Amino acid sequence: MAIIFHIDVNSAYLSWTAAERLKNGDTTDLRTIPSIIGGDRKTRHGIVLAKSGPAKAFGIHTGEPVASALRKCPFLVTAPPDHALYSQRSRELMDYLKGYTSDLEQLSIDECFMDFGPISHNFSSPERAALQMKDTIRDRMGFTVNIGISVNRLLAKMASDFQKPDRVHTLYPEEIPEKMWPLPVEDLYMVGRSSAGRLHELGIHTIGQLACTDREFLFSHFKSHGQQMWEYANGMDSSVVHAQEHEVKGIGNSTTLSSDVTARQDALPVLLSLSETISGRLRKAGMAARSVTVEIKYSDFTSCSHQCPLPVPVNSTQMLYETACRLFDELWSGAPVRLLGIRTSKLEDEKAPVQLSLFDLDGSSFEDAGSAAASRSAGPSLEKQKKLDAAMDAIRKKYGNDAVIRGSLLERP
Repeated sequence: MAIIFHIDVNSAYLSWTAAERLKNGDTTDLRTIPSIIGGDRKTRHGIVLAKSGPAKAFGIHTGEPVASALRKCPFLVTAPPDHALYSQRSRELMDYLKGYTSDLEQLSIDECFMDFGPISHNFSSPERAALQMKDTIRDRMGFTVNIGISVNRLLAKMASDFQKPDRVHTLYPEEIPEKMWPLPVEDLYMVGRSSAGRLHELGIHTIGQLACTDREFLFSHFKSHGQQMWEYANGMDSSVVHAQEHEVKGIGNSTTLSSDVTARQDALPVLLSLSETISGRLRKAGMAARSVTVEIKYSDFTSCSHQCPLPVPVNSTQMLYETACRLFDELWSGAPVRLLGIRTSKLEDEKAPVQLSLFDLDGSSFEDAGSAAASRSAGPSLEKQKKLDAAMDAIRKKYGNDAVIRGSLLERP
């Protein structure tokens, strides 16, 4: 069964403007006061592009004239749009989400669908994964998103429109009667103002009533759109996530730990698990990385990261893990760790020619060029490491991600 996420920025233009102003020293968060993005207060021209929650309480809605909004709230704060900033924030958001999976379809500047299926084995549940994504976006980027979870795009999008902001909602098929059918028909995706008005005239006021209406009756009044509204009211949608082709700039992952890590030996299995996931995604994409970054978030929510270049591009689990361990040792202060993350960057085609180091000739385990000679071990050669990773990838592809598990990870609580 497919699991789809719909990720939507809460009042994107206003949130992005507010976060930028706070970063630049503004003491007032536009999201906490009656405010809008769009138009010109002096000329009272233009329309409302985005509104804050307090502005919504005055009956202000997106798309209405600024003059009308000012009549509803004379002390409304207005801010001009900054489309260059919005494009930048959108890219940052999508780049972060692509760090989880490339199965991403961007619908607009502030929303996208994600196919969670290929990465489901990395998380205990879809809800857990969505909470991690949502919280990281809020803590790292300064704005909030809603994430809807379901088995298809329609229901995921409907779920993300439930209570806002900064929420994760599910809308599985068995939840439709309770969560979706009591809503007014105008809340159903693809039901516009005109269609909603005609449905009301026919005595159909809720999505549940629409779902129980005879399809032939709806077709006679709305033609093919009536059929589509009936299918959507019943949660039917066969469309799939269409991932756009894009240049992958980096692949990474992070995990919030169930309890704070205070000892190095407890951090190592986490780094190994992350390395295995990321290296598998690198190999699936046919890419190798020339740079690795390790991120640590401590229990007091302070964060730090450390990056290093690699002498050769890598996509091997063992090589990535060894590098991550070295970076962790250099970075860790000894304080309790709440989150660990690894990210690879400077990606290139794994089949691109590589200039070997002299230290590669003896088949030593992966170390940086400066220390390889001093730390040669009996570890597998680069070629053997590639064969090992390829064999594990093949087994998992045929029998599932849990078909083969490293013994060191079996000991992990």
